[in-house]
Amino acid sequence: MFFNSADDILTIATKNGSSIFVLPDVYSYELKNALIIQPETKVSITIEQIRGVIGGLSTKQLTDSYVVIRPADQMNVEAANALLKTLEEPNEKVHFILLTSSPSRLLPTVLSRSAVYFSHSNNKLNEINAQDDKIKDYAKKLMVAKGAELIRLSEEITKSKKNVRAFVLEILGTTIEMLYKTYLLTDRKVFAEKLPKFLTAYDNISQNGHIKLHLVADLC
Repeated sequence: MFFNSADDILTIATKNGSSIFVLPDVYSYELKNALIIQPETKVSITIEQIRGVIGGLSTKQLTDSYVVIRPADQMNVEAANALLKTLEEPNEKVHFILLTSSPSRLLPTVLSRSAVYFSHSNNKLNEINAQDDKIKDYAKKLMVAKGAELIRLSEEITKSKKNVRAFVLEILGTTIEMLYKTYLLTDRKVFAEKLPKFLTAYDNISQNGHIKLHLVADLC
């Protein structure tokens, strides 16, 4: 799923209990009256920070409250698990906004309980029509491909000599969106369980990683 600008974040977050927004590390999102969780040191976000904020939230919220975690990928394992317990028993008036440049570094269980959004303005996805039938066809094939089929597909997809990286990122972004929608429609965990691999591939390729290598190694 995608968003166009920072102005969309609040509207999107209000619809979800937990939303992950993929943004560059240098990006700073401010939201008035939101509770902010960020590293107190350069090391990580701790379980004490998560518990401190969660403990201060009322179980009988009458108005929407927002918690911004930035960068969310700096939560240590204990902190992420503490957040997960809250996401498993959501309060409909509490909305978590997780900002990260590396969604693949988040716990898969946190990813599966959150809606993930990529920014159109911070990648090259908008260079290609997201409704392109070829892109959707490749996305469907990647959803089910394994082993030798992944190798063949990676060769086929990267044959284009123009904007290959943007093309591949569009395919991966479309696959991620399909997986989320299919999971939400069917509630079959197999689709949510595939998400971390595709998020890892998207993350690595968007950071100029070797395209064919990550299409195969990350998705196996």
